[in-house]
Amino acid sequence: MSHIGTPPCDKGIVLSEAVAEPCSVASRRWTLLAAVLGSSLAFMDGTVVNVALPAIQRELNAAVSDAQWVMESYALLVSALLLVGGALGDRFGRRRIFVIGISVFAISSLACALSGSALQLILARAVQGIGAALLIPGSLALVSSAYPAAERGAAIGTWSAFSGITAAIGPVVGGFLVEHYSWKWAFLLNLPISVLLLVICVMKVPESLNQKNHSPVDLKGALLAVVALAGIVFALIDAPNGWTNQAVLIAGSVGIISLVLFFWVEAHQDHPMLPLDLFRERNFAGANLLTFLLYAALGGSLFFLPLNLIQVQGYGATAAGAVFVPFVVIMFSLSRWAGRLVDVFGSKLPLVVGPIVAAIGFGMFAWPSINANYWATFFPAICILGLGMTITIAPLTTTVMNSVSTDLAGTASGTNNAISRVAGLLAIAVFGVVLTHRFDAVLVTALSHSPLAPATVAAILAERQKLAGIVIPAQVSHEDALLLKRAIGLAFISGFRWVMIISSACALLSALSAWFLIDGKRGSLAR
Repeated sequence: MSHIGTPPCDKGIVLSEAVAEPCSVASRRWTLLAAVLGSSLAFMDGTVVNVALPAIQRELNAAVSDAQWVMESYALLVSALLLVGGALGDRFGRRRIFVIGISVFAISSLACALSGSALQLILARAVQGIGAALLIPGSLALVSSAYPAAERGAAIGTWSAFSGITAAIGPVVGGFLVEHYSWKWAFLLNLPISVLLLVICVMKVPESLNQKNHSPVDLKGALLAVVALAGIVFALIDAPNGWTNQAVLIAGSVGIISLVLFFWVEAHQDHPMLPLDLFRERNFAGANLLTFLLYAALGGSLFFLPLNLIQVQGYGATAAGAVFVPFVVIMFSLSRWAGRLVDVFGSKLPLVVGPIVAAIGFGMFAWPSINANYWATFFPAICILGLGMTITIAPLTTTVMNSVSTDLAGTASGTNNAISRVAGLLAIAVFGVVLTHRFDAVLVTALSHSPLAPATVAAILAERQKLAGIVIPAQVSHEDALLLKRAIGLAFISGFRWVMIISSACALLSALSAWFLIDGKRGSLAR
């Protein structure tokens, strides 16, 4: 789960200075409905799948690294191809690319549900990520093309409201389906929405494209971005098996070389998908550094939270999904208030205060141990984190949009949106290394001082790559099973605490980046 709710600059993409295509009032309403449903697909998939991961891990007998790849294969393709997806829509027709994205997303969702192994699921999720990369920017671009600038504020308000409802109920509904039926429903849930969306698009949504855009799509940059991220993420996820492992060294080397080539290509072509010149603007560079650090903390830490809640704390999938509801409620109920902060205080103060509040929230997640009381631990932590993110997101979007000229607003907001996704992608892999290392150390120490039989200890250690998902052998006595369950839970909690401490530190560093790099001038973005 890279994000809860909308990522940064989603509103900025919609509110950029796109020229509206002439269409009827009815067509605009159908287009807005299509955008809401399209965003709902993306939001629900991100949150529901994360809640389903413990069940997926258990039923497919998967290691935590496999569970990471279930999320990472999807996030990798979305992150690398998001900007290309937007460019394809501008060039070849926004509705056409949107429909293609929906179709790919739906077919791959069915493939995910039919997967019989972790590898099949990972591959299907990668294809689903390609569909999402075409779907996500298309849903926002359709609103920009259908509504004139004077009416976009109202349209985005409606879109945000329904997105908030989706983000709130998605994890709960998905958790209920996973808990009472099967994890496969986390993916089958996408099919009826996709079918309805395709019918609406084909019959009611007008086509639009950028008639002035004849620039080539940066496929070379996109390919290098995919290879770079895939290599680096593979190396990080496989690193617990040994940093000198041949696969780790090869993947890491390929990833780093591809990353260097990516920046070289982007700096030496006329129409790059990532215009590096934008980063010469101090406010833009500062806002994106803040985004990277804060969304690394958010995406990386919240990936492991459902594993803690379900596998260690004993929550059901429905209850684990409901844990995120206060975050979403705070975020969307206070979003308009947060949007006015820039008008009153300028952008600098909210972008310093917001991440500091979020850092406190992350730190509070490090407190609970096993059998923690929800209302005294997780509830206040998720509320404080939600408040911190709410204070940050609207001023962050405003800062990004105001840091460049209006003709580059769409590119700037798309870049910031993609950076937030890349941050979560890399953080899940990095935090996985930290948690696994700490889990192994604590578990080995605990078992070496236990009265358990050597054969039982060996059986548990053989499955330690599953972390808290380790299955205790059936032949173990009840007393030994309780001892093992506690040792495994405490080992996971120890690693989870380190993840949350690092997340808190990243949030504090993001506040420092705002303090030193963002000028804090007042300015507003249409809301």
